[in-house]
Amino acid sequence: MSLDDKVTPLRPKRPCPECGKPSARETYPFCSKRCKDIDLNRWLKGAYVISGRDDEEEPDADEPK
Repeated sequence: MSLDDKVTPLRPKRPCPECGKPSARETYPFCSKRCKDIDLNRWLKGAYVISGRDDEEEPDADEPK
């Protein structure tokens, strides 16, 4: 039995969200810096969007604060 068999990981192993390879500890949840950078680039370009709630209204520019 090796040392790795005795250690319980803090994070479960899961596939890289970009390519499906096993994730690496240094770049979790990605497998490599390349896949991590691809995901970051998508966020920066606006390919990923987190929408706001529908009940929030934008304040009008004409209304005094």
